[in-house]
Amino acid sequence: MSPSRGLRLGLGANAGQFWLLVLVNAFVGSMVGLEREVVPLMGARSFGLASQTAIVSFIVTFGFTKALTNLYAGRTADRTGRKPLLVAGWLVGLPIPFLIIFAPAWSWIVFANVLLGINQGLCWSMTVVMKIDLVGPKQRGLAMGLNEFAGYLAVGVTAYLSGAIAQAYGLRPWPFVLGIAVSLTALALSVFAVRETQGHARFEAAQGSAATFLPSGAEGRFASLFATVSWRDPTLSSISQAGLVNNLNDGLAWGILPLYFAAAGLDVRRIAVLAAVYPATWGILQAGTGALSDRLGRKWMIAGGMCLQALAISLFLSRAGFALWFVAAVLLGAGTALVYPTLLAAIGDAVDPSVRASAVGVYRLWRDSGYAIGALLSGVIADRLGQSSAIGAVAALTFLSGVVVIARMRETHPRIKESIR
Repeated sequence: MSPSRGLRLGLGANAGQFWLLVLVNAFVGSMVGLEREVVPLMGARSFGLASQTAIVSFIVTFGFTKALTNLYAGRTADRTGRKPLLVAGWLVGLPIPFLIIFAPAWSWIVFANVLLGINQGLCWSMTVVMKIDLVGPKQRGLAMGLNEFAGYLAVGVTAYLSGAIAQAYGLRPWPFVLGIAVSLTALALSVFAVRETQGHARFEAAQGSAATFLPSGAEGRFASLFATVSWRDPTLSSISQAGLVNNLNDGLAWGILPLYFAAAGLDVRRIAVLAAVYPATWGILQAGTGALSDRLGRKWMIAGGMCLQALAISLFLSRAGFALWFVAAVLLGAGTALVYPTLLAAIGDAVDPSVRASAVGVYRLWRDSGYAIGALLSGVIADRLGQSSAIGAVAALTFLSGVVVIARMRETHPRIKESIR
């Protein structure tokens, strides 16, 4: 019997597995949310780090580790399947909360974030690829919107919960007890309930692909694929740079903004609200923006989202205080929601299903390098020129990224692309 016999593409046809993977990705996001506010404050208050570059070192480590793991995961998933990498990611994630709880030195926190980068690179990459496998080309934007909705809503919720717990009971250990429950539950679901989806990708490839930028065959060789996604093709390279800059400004939001708010006199609970509302808005709106890109196309949602992010970041420069910063965090989340699932859907549009995981891995290498580059760049600028200068520089880079998308990217959605020819 053919391994593809009985397989169907679409959310309705694969609803059980699809929604299970949505839940698993919520657990993936929760592991990051635990750190969004509490760990930068631990660097300053528990470990006495004065340098902001030193404080954000855990994000630099996380970003580069996750980026390289994305590349490995994408390439390996096209060879060996998706589920083994998902399970491996949760096994790596188990020690993380214990390392943070018992850390006697900042180096333990940095090492915990090496493991977190591996966990996120394996688990989030696989939930992305597995959902694209299941739904097929017609609902790709919707699938990515729901995936990122679950992940980043969980980031926001756990960022708030960990901050509230820290306000009441201290920075350690109780905020990270949540991480123990999350990792154990997600590992059990991944081992016993999630099913392999590589057969769906092979089934879609056998039906014929609408991809025109990166087909299978000769272009499927990994070195050529890497060059095409990274710089050779103007559309795919525009997507990759937009992903990098999007996460570059998230590195600022994660590492520098909590310290900026603390320096302005906000207490831990209010910082927790600001740390949570950005990813929560990002997460909630993605449930709609991914599907919207299936109707309106990818290019202008990406360009508009990058420009909205630049505006939002610039609003943090105002010293008006909590109310305006809350609005800025909401706008930053809205801009990111326009961009994040749409970039993933665009990559899915543009590549043959047989090399999909590899191409997604290359894109996510560049995108998640942005965490490290953003944290390092903003930390160095903040140490030398002040936090406001770091925020202004990131706002300018984000706006420039939107301009690059406008100038270089072609539309990738199959229906929209045909209509504008």
